[in-house]
This record gives sequence, structure tokens and C-alpha cells, in this order.
Amino acid sequence: QVQLVESGGGLVQPGGSLRLSCAASGTILSINTMGWYRQAPGKEREFVATITSGASANYAASLKGRFTIFRDGAKNTVYLQMNSLKPEDTAVYYCYALHGANYWGQGTQVTVSS
Repeated sequence: QVQLVESGGGLVQPGGSLRLSCAASGTILSINTMGWYRQAPGKEREFVATITSGASANYAASLKGRFTIFRDGAKNTVYLQMNSLKPEDTAVYYCYALHGANYWGQGTQVTVSS
């Protein structure tokens, strides 16, 4: 079993930055893939980014260049650095892990508004 706990969400003005963190715990040594998805009000959950244990990252095309994913493999922690935030980035951001099965965090709210 894997437990995921996100932190770092909040309210930010357009053009600002936020860094999300997700720490994984449980009886695990190393998680192969971790990442982030998001769900805006009234919309389906969508892919944001993932990163493997070998640090190979994959991004949603529309977010590449503004968002950066990185991880601390020793701590099974993944981060999402979000820059130049826009109101349309407002969503609940969910941490994701693939470790034999799919695991999800509870989500953290990100609101981009002036």
C-alpha cells in the first residue's frame, strides 16, 4: 500500500508561482512513476506531468515550459513547480503514483485569481 500526501496549494495571483509537494509513505523502497493530475470545476481530471524513478519526465503539451516536475527518489517525494500561473490553472491537483497499482492523493486546491 502507498499513501500520498500533497501540500503546497493555495491562492496565487496570475503570473505567480507555486510549488506542490507530494510525499509517499508505506512499505515501499522506490516508486517507479509519480506525477500530477488536476481537475477543474465541471471538468474531467486531466494529466499534468509524470516522472519515473530514472528521472524521465513527461508533460501535458499545453503546460510544458511553465510547469516542471522533479523528485527526490530517496524520499519518494515528487514536486511540481508551477510558474506564470493563469486563472485556467485553477483546479484541485492530485498526486499520482504507479507502484503495482494506481494510487492517488486527496488533492490540494490551487486557485489563480487577482
